[in-house]
Amino acid sequence: MSEHDREQREIHYAGSVQGVGFRYVVRSLAARFDVTGFVRNLPDGRVHLVVEGPAREVDDFLDAIKAEMATYVRDVQETTRPAAGRFYAFEIRH
Repeated sequence: MSEHDREQREIHYAGSVQGVGFRYVVRSLAARFDVTGFVRNLPDGRVHLVVEGPAREVDDFLDAIKAEMATYVRDVQETTRPAAGRFYAFEIRH
């Protein structure tokens, strides 16, 4: 698969998303998909996710996050752009 078949999604989750294991669930779910990137808490109480991978893998990963964590999320802001290719794994950033 070429780099052109990959995309990046940047997502901000708002709600009761800190202190509930959100980042650890996301990291665990990422291991099931062909994705790279990171998840981190923001000082304003949101969670910031940047994920790259084949569009279908990214869609399935985000659906899995929604299935697991929807009860904590009240708002999602998402931006899609071409993959930058800067990530080699998926990690929690602090």
